[in-house]
Amino acid sequence: MNLHELPMILFTVIAQMCVGMFIILGLVQMWLSARTDEKTADRLTTPIVYLIGPALVFGLIASMFHMNDVTHTLNVIRNVATSWLSREIVFGVGFAGLGFVFAFMQWFKIASFRIRQLVAFLAGIFGIGLIVSMSMIYSTLPTVPAWNTWVVPFHFFMTAIVLGSAAVTVSLVLMTLVRQREQRRAPVEIPTKSSAAPNAGKSWMDALGFTANAREINAATTEEEWRWTVAIIRFCAAMAALAAVAILISYVMHLQNLAMNPDPAAATSAAVFAGAFFWVRLILLGVGAVAIGFVAYRMAEPKALANPMPLAAWVSLGLVILLAAELMGRSLHYDSQQLIGIG
Repeated sequence: MNLHELPMILFTVIAQMCVGMFIILGLVQMWLSARTDEKTADRLTTPIVYLIGPALVFGLIASMFHMNDVTHTLNVIRNVATSWLSREIVFGVGFAGLGFVFAFMQWFKIASFRIRQLVAFLAGIFGIGLIVSMSMIYSTLPTVPAWNTWVVPFHFFMTAIVLGSAAVTVSLVLMTLVRQREQRRAPVEIPTKSSAAPNAGKSWMDALGFTANAREINAATTEEEWRWTVAIIRFCAAMAALAAVAILISYVMHLQNLAMNPDPAAATSAAVFAGAFFWVRLILLGVGAVAIGFVAYRMAEPKALANPMPLAAWVSLGLVILLAAELMGRSLHYDSQQLIGIG
């Protein structure tokens, strides 16, 4: 693992996963809203949105350590018109900001369902812009043969699909599991005198809607919601598996392009993809794709609602394996940096 580039490895992979999750959730919500009611669509997608923010913040903080002095961040954004790095920061902050606005509007049910979807759509556009900017920082460098190729943006977007799909799958299953446990632990409410007065003893958490929203979020998953969940899991599992296969195929094409490049730097970069680290990365990607793609697809069925624990264990393991594979893949990306003329 390239520890020197660890901050950028963490940032790029985690940010791409977050963008992938957000876009997939947006597509799922639009699909659900056309086939079921608004409440069901929100119940299956909104809780997962609140997981994206902390992960993205962690990635952004990690990226700042790559600059040695975090105050340099303000200097980087001055060249938006000419610098892909500046655009990356603008799109990253825009994605995070619009995502926060959307989550805030969802929590307090501000504006109509369609307006909230519009805000989510804008956040998704900024997320796509973030991945494009990330990839262009590397793929527009003609002095690095291993980076100056379509493979870089392709891998970045495939990482978003692989990890985004896997993370949504895991979140859906774990959310169902948590809801079941919350229902078993829920105490029986005993009517009291204060219950007759709705505003009596109302805390600030009640006033901000935390209690009511938590109660609604933790309500047990219905059989209808689980049927929609199964359909979403199967869609995400197929997406993750197909994206993983696409990454495997792209490596063959990438190595062919490097082999055809006459500069010694290309041959040096190609050697990076011949060691044990690279093969372990491919094996993990394949195993994770099978765990998420095949096993999750087969195990996700209506009767699994009675005991979602085995499915939760498999998809969680699959996500961990895929995350490790993509972190290794990004490490190989940085390892392959060889400048023309320095072979």
